[in-house]
Amino acid sequence: MEGDGIMRIIFELLDEIATIVPWAVAIWVLFGFATMATAQDLTLGQKIVAQTILGEARGEGEAGMYGVACVIQERIKSKHWPNTMNGVCFQKSQFDFWTERKFVTWDDDNREAVRRHMASNTKLAQYAKRLAVNLDSLDRSFVKYADHYCTNDTHNYWTKGEKILKVIKNHKFYKLR
Repeated sequence: MEGDGIMRIIFELLDEIATIVPWAVAIWVLFGFATMATAQDLTLGQKIVAQTILGEARGEGEAGMYGVACVIQERIKSKHWPNTMNGVCFQKSQFDFWTERKFVTWDDDNREAVRRHMASNTKLAQYAKRLAVNLDSLDRSFVKYADHYCTNDTHNYWTKGEKILKVIKNHKFYKLR
């Protein structure tokens, strides 16, 4: 009889844990505590993604950085883009951070700032690295599965007539493919 009471308590505890654990894991991953990435832990592709995120959105806060990471992941999953981190980030004329232009000094300044963030492992760099490491688990619905973005003051030919899915600070997000 006494053993039955102990077993009942154990099963009640297991039931409670089962209802709590999925939320605990989701919170753990959502806030980036599951992977405390450092430069040594990253693959080359993850380093490239982290640099892309920093170069494209470090002034847009965590939400903007998350949005850019979602666009990268959306492209990796799409049949219209390369299916690797490097392939997506290095696609010609897609990410300003990797686009080299003659006589544009802000490109070099931006790259140097990203190098400093990565080398110093600033909070922004740590967040970009966590996004890169956890790229597969990002919630792409955050930007409504957007595969493009640009700054709010950009009016490219490719944005004409296209529906803006989401605006995060100075970036507007689109689904074009």
